[in-house]
Amino acid sequence: MNGHVKNMHFQQFMESVATLLSLLLLMTVDSTKNVAASKNQHCGDDLQQTLKLTRLVHKESGDLIKTYKATQGEMSELFCKVSVNNIPDPNISGLEPPEKIASIYTHLQAFFPHFKRVYEQQIDLQSPQSPLLKDLTRLSIRSKSLAGLINKFYQRLFPNLPVPEPAGGPTTLPPAQNVFQQKVYGCVVLKTYKEFMSNVSKELRNLKSKVCRKRI
Repeated sequence: MNGHVKNMHFQQFMESVATLLSLLLLMTVDSTKNVAASKNQHCGDDLQQTLKLTRLVHKESGDLIKTYKATQGEMSELFCKVSVNNIPDPNISGLEPPEKIASIYTHLQAFFPHFKRVYEQQIDLQSPQSPLLKDLTRLSIRSKSLAGLINKFYQRLFPNLPVPEPAGGPTTLPPAQNVFQQKVYGCVVLKTYKEFMSNVSKELRNLKSKVCRKRI
């Protein structure tokens, strides 16, 4: 009888332990789901903020091209159609999301020295009050802010991967140019950048469904 009672108590004890373990497991699963949902929300918020700024930069780069052409005198419509070497590629490389985001970031970095060169050239060609100079400055500032958001987004998604660095070393700038070459160069830089921003916008929309939802 005592053995039977002991077995009953032991069985009841084991059932209680099993119930407790089941509850702990359910709590762990729910907690994991909540953490994943929170991370996914941050991912979506970060990406939406980045995409919003990308669209703004794309629009302003298009407006800037119009302002640029209007301030360059005769033949300005032809300037953007001339081929120029050493301009960053507007296409985004990579197959997987980390590679694509890294490509966006490094391409942005590659454009900054060109913006600086175009601004320096236009200082000599424009009056100090020219709206072109203000618009060039604004584009540069917004683009650097965008690079910061891309970097933040990359590190949040892939904390164990190194921050991407521009491939191929320092950006190659053109040698000394005459006035006509400067006007052509500036127009091609802005046109290429606008195309790049269009590609970035498309890529970020694709990443929104591939990266953020996938992390739940």
